[in-house]
Amino acid sequence: MVMLEDDLSSSSAMVVDGNPTSRSILVSQLREFGMGSVVQCARLADARRQLEYRKFDVVLCEHHFAGESSSGQDLLDDLRRNQLLPFSTVFIMVTGEATYTKVAEAAESALDGYLLKPHKATHLGERLRQARIRKVSLQEIFAAIETQDFDTAAALCLQRFQTRGKFWLYAARVGAELFLRVGKYDQAQKLYQAVVDAKTLPWAKLGVARALLDEGQSAKAVSTLENLISEAPDYTDAYDVMGRAQFEQGKFEAALTTYKMASALTPSSITRLQNLGMMCYYSGDRKGAEQSLDRTTRLGLDSKMFDCQTLVLLAFIRLESGDHKGLQRCRDDFARLLERNPDSLRHQRLANMVDALQLIEQRQLAQVVAVVRALCNQVKEPEFDFESASNLVSLLAQLARKAIQLDEVDAVIDTLGLRFAGTRALSELLAGASSVHPPYAERIRAAHAQVLKLAENAISLSMKGDPRAAVRDLIKHGNNTLSGKLIETAYLVLHRYAEKMTDAHDLAEQVHKLRSRYGTQITRASLGEQKRQAGGLTLRTDGKNDKSPVGLAPTS
Repeated sequence: MVMLEDDLSSSSAMVVDGNPTSRSILVSQLREFGMGSVVQCARLADARRQLEYRKFDVVLCEHHFAGESSSGQDLLDDLRRNQLLPFSTVFIMVTGEATYTKVAEAAESALDGYLLKPHKATHLGERLRQARIRKVSLQEIFAAIETQDFDTAAALCLQRFQTRGKFWLYAARVGAELFLRVGKYDQAQKLYQAVVDAKTLPWAKLGVARALLDEGQSAKAVSTLENLISEAPDYTDAYDVMGRAQFEQGKFEAALTTYKMASALTPSSITRLQNLGMMCYYSGDRKGAEQSLDRTTRLGLDSKMFDCQTLVLLAFIRLESGDHKGLQRCRDDFARLLERNPDSLRHQRLANMVDALQLIEQRQLAQVVAVVRALCNQVKEPEFDFESASNLVSLLAQLARKAIQLDEVDAVIDTLGLRFAGTRALSELLAGASSVHPPYAERIRAAHAQVLKLAENAISLSMKGDPRAAVRDLIKHGNNTLSGKLIETAYLVLHRYAEKMTDAHDLAEQVHKLRSRYGTQITRASLGEQKRQAGGLTLRTDGKNDKSPVGLAPTS
């Protein structure tokens, strides 16, 4: 028996295999290597729960599970997509499927190893040793990431790539992710393209598309993605990014088709089911939305991948259809979530929305009106985000549908439209949220048109040689409307022409206050709580300075 050079007595491992004999063999071999503790799981659902809440040093996972629609590959993808598998964990896939496609698929997912059955203990030992060598080799890079010294980490990755040092391809992928993270999209694109030129890999081509999309070049990103999907039709991450690109362009029907493809390729992926369900909802397909969102809830309510906005949308659908029992289940499910997340303000805010829907269903009109008026009084608060706006619009539309009219509602709808409907995608999301009462959808679209006209008027001033007047105009209307579109346009014009303005410093202070107070630099719509971008690697840090967008809040 070949023993590992490392002392594993303080390490922990998980073996995931539906075959009891295979599972027993792997457990025995790990214990002979000196592994401190070994946990066994026969089902992927059990493994997912363990991995979401507990850290393991080593995971050995079978690829194929008889009777299950998911595979070990699906489990790995979901965990990495949702930042639930730390870099320090060695993940080795174990399978009898000795085909090039499966091996390549595993390699593209940045697996630490791939073990083909039947195997000898020496083979497993060698795979573990190789994986641990890579962890040690890249330790300096990831130590910098842990301390959030991203510039140093990116420089180390770039150096490793340029010198073709050990694990240079993996280092290039990490480096490109770092460039995307700090907003250096051009450098990320160049690094991804260099990998494509050196060795054509789907993840590198996808990285080029992601960098183009983040840089605002959506047409080029879509073209790159179309080519990638034609070459690798089973590369699911490409569909995720394509759906995101179409979604940001406001092409909801195209995005819906793409999300359906992604979900069909991985039917047990909680995050993809959520995306599909939410996309169906805002596209007006309530039946399709209910099916996907209900399946998401049944499959993932106890998972960290589950986004509680799913229950809110499901509750709206069940109120519309008069499903009393279904609405009560949403409320009961939220009670379970609150037990696990008692300190989450977002969970409490969304649970209150579901409570309000139940009050409507029970015809407790006085209480509903009190809740709605309290929410309407918050629409200009800095903490009132896009998710809150979307849910409030849906709530007001439900009241109007049931002939419950409040005098102040039209003004509130206009305020929400001016503040949040700065792009076509955001405008259509809000309009979709109010689809049960079309007059509100039209008011939101009208507000979007008004914001665009104000922005165009200011830009025309700048084009005529008076950028100072443009910035002042944008600040004025930005203050009045709280429009992220107008405030960000003021920032861009000022940044470009600052040297031509004698009072640039004072104007910059005004713009900075607006941007900081209302978070207007975040102008892209997204579905659900955002974690890892599709096609990217998880770059875990200590989390002290991380600010993750939540719910339907736009994300950059």
